[in-house]
Amino acid sequence: MLPFVYRLIGPRPTFAVDMNDDERETMTKHAAYWGQLMVEGRVVAFGPVDDPGGSYGLGIVLADDMSEVEALRDGDPAVTSPHGLRVEIAPMFRLLTPSGTYG
Repeated sequence: MLPFVYRLIGPRPTFAVDMNDDERETMTKHAAYWGQLMVEGRVVAFGPVDDPGGSYGLGIVLADDMSEVEALRDGDPAVTSPHGLRVEIAPMFRLLTPSGTYG
């Protein structure tokens, strides 16, 4: 398995603190989707990042290749929503965790 960084970028820098009700519902579905991926062992960690330049979501994914991560992206309720969220995916050189080393 190879490690990847999955960065979910909101439609505006203040998205994490000023979501409307529809956006919040989408993000609840997004969190449930990622929670299930974690249960399946496909995600090592995920959560929101309070970056002063604009918040974003961060996930660490384990996959066989980039196309597998892209398929996870394509099933993400945040990405399939009409709210304008986008994703950046990058491979990691190496990931060290208490349960193993990847990459």
